[in-house]
This record gives sequence, structure tokens and C-alpha cells, in this order.
Amino acid sequence: MTIKVEVFSSPGCGKCGHAKDVLRNITEDEGFENIQWREVNILEELDYAVELGVLSTPSIAIDNELVFSSLPSAKKLRVELLARIGQDNS
Repeated sequence: MTIKVEVFSSPGCGKCGHAKDVLRNITEDEGFENIQWREVNILEELDYAVELGVLSTPSIAIDNELVFSSLPSAKKLRVELLARIGQDNS
């Protein structure tokens, strides 16, 4: 099963670029092959962002659920992804 990770960002957001880099590094370091991620520009998809409860950027949703409403540490993001992958294997 694939885990869908979305990074909500806005143009000119410096932390948003960092969030994307952190996610990319974690998926590469851990060898996560079943993670599908995409960048969501909140200005282009405002209704979707509001529907999930995104109030600030960067925010991260996993499987259509807002999990981090601000930039998490790499460790917290890694733990969350590993927990969800563990759920997939059961």
C-alpha cells in the first residue's frame, strides 16, 4: 500500500523549501519506496488546504489527514512515516 504525503507550501516560504528537502532526504535515506509525495501550493489549492485544516505553511498531510501543522523535526517525521509503514505491513 502506498502512503500519500503532501507538503503544503506557499510561494516565498523559506521553511517550505526546507520541509521538502527534509522529506526528500528521509524517503531516500530510509529507502521508502511506497511513499508518494507531492507539493501542494496553497494559493492554487486553497479549498483543499482549508478542507484539511491547513492554517500555516509548511504543513504536512499524510493520507489526506493533516498530521503536522508546522515543520516537524526530521526525527518526528521519520517516526510518523515508519509507524504508518508498520501499520501497512500488519
